[in-house]
Amino acid sequence: MSVRRSLFLHSDVRRRPYDLLRSMLAQVDPATPPNGPDGPLAVLERRVASLLGTDEALFFPTGTMAQQVALRVHADRRCRRAFAAHPQCHLEVWEQQGYAAVHGLRFQPVGDRHRLMTVADLAAVAEPLAVAVWELPQRDIGGLLPEWDDLVAQTTAMRERGAAIHLDGARLWEAQTYYQRPFAEIAALFDTAYVSFYKGLQSVGGAALAGDAALVAEARVWRRRLGGDVYDAWPLALTALHGLDTLLPRLSAHREHAVAIAAAINADGVARAFPNPPQTPLFHVHLPIGPEAATRAADALLAAEGVELFGRVRSAPAPDRCSFEVSVGENAMDLTPDEVVTFLHELLRHAT
Repeated sequence: MSVRRSLFLHSDVRRRPYDLLRSMLAQVDPATPPNGPDGPLAVLERRVASLLGTDEALFFPTGTMAQQVALRVHADRRCRRAFAAHPQCHLEVWEQQGYAAVHGLRFQPVGDRHRLMTVADLAAVAEPLAVAVWELPQRDIGGLLPEWDDLVAQTTAMRERGAAIHLDGARLWEAQTYYQRPFAEIAALFDTAYVSFYKGLQSVGGAALAGDAALVAEARVWRRRLGGDVYDAWPLALTALHGLDTLLPRLSAHREHAVAIAAAINADGVARAFPNPPQTPLFHVHLPIGPEAATRAADALLAAEGVELFGRVRSAPAPDRCSFEVSVGENAMDLTPDEVVTFLHELLRHAT
């Protein structure tokens, strides 16, 4: 089945090799070296460090590796093995507990799994912590963000208890569109910050871990130990630089489009968008059908219209309900809010 239009951020529509290779060529001239201080990777690391206001930034092939390294360095420095985060943090839900299997760390979930962490939730953690982690936005509860004053209070409270403060900023680029503060001001709340290049910036892959020079030097050792010291990482760096140049300035427009789509869905009543309005380009759409019916209907819609609404559905406590994630990227900008509502009606029609 051929995808012609998509609401799904990671759709193949914008990830075809030919298009990605063309974007790489746009970043180079014949004299561009593959490595060294003027190579794409070094340029990317300096640019991320500058954006985040840190001493340095270190490239990693995956965010999973970058985050494990950040936790490991903080844990070794404090001789503590526990870290705290939201119950649905990415480290726990999506990475097969690599923090435990590889590094012997313990996860302390904080607060209710269906809402954001609070200062009171963090205060209830009795165990001394190596590090506390904030995922901005919190993907698995709809892309919610704490308000700025709440975030400052939370990070301050945990720092006073001796914990390192780490940012899971896989979607920091998108979160900034809500906070409306410079990236460096947001990152300054944290001792380390991880950012992703293949989500909102739509690169082939890769991530960076930013922090002070001493910490990045330790992280570099762990990157080598874990097999992440890729010699020719310049293709990944080129697509990341392309995303910083072309898509980073567009993320505010992506958020505005997400707000409009969510409003149209809720006004029509065909489904329910949450949160309303979205704080970032990310939100969830809750459907009045079960996950198996939604998947079958999505396949039928794709075959009939060439329209892809989601990559996967999420189950719900009620078997006749499910949801899917919308993360508005460039591929969704040519889908009007009214068209999205129409396609949701078509989806439900195919499910009956």
